[in-house]
Amino acid sequence: MTSDSLSRYEPAEPLPGPPSPPVSERSRGVALGLAVVGGWCGLHRFYTGRTQSGIWMLLTLGGLGMWYLYDVVVVAAGDFRDRDGRRVVRWEVSETAAAAAAGVGGESGGRLTDVEDRLLGLETQVSELAERLDFAERLLAQARERGAVPKG
Repeated sequence: MTSDSLSRYEPAEPLPGPPSPPVSERSRGVALGLAVVGGWCGLHRFYTGRTQSGIWMLLTLGGLGMWYLYDVVVVAAGDFRDRDGRRVVRWEVSETAAAAAAGVGGESGGRLTDVEDRLLGLETQVSELAERLDFAERLLAQARERGAVPKG
């Protein structure tokens, strides 16, 4: 047999096999850490975008511990899925998730910067209110010492 006769029987394209399942960009290590530390309140579910079940987990205290233990095992085994049904199997943090968490680029980065700005403004307002409260307490104390304000 010649090589020409053998090439007729070889497929031009690879045979279609089962498609590889989609993989989440979320970190399995982070999800496992959150599941172990705060799994009873659903932190790992909030991290993977499954907010509805995270709220239920929070309200039921991790299904009184049973749901919590189940999720720790499932995350550790690599069978846990994110909100889009993709398996959370990568141990390392992906670059897109790290950039979003750091506030770099994209829509989520802009939202994170906006939240930081609002928190800074809130902190300023709270400190200003604390100063005003302190000032009012000093004025009341001075008025009490002079006898202008009745005690009690």
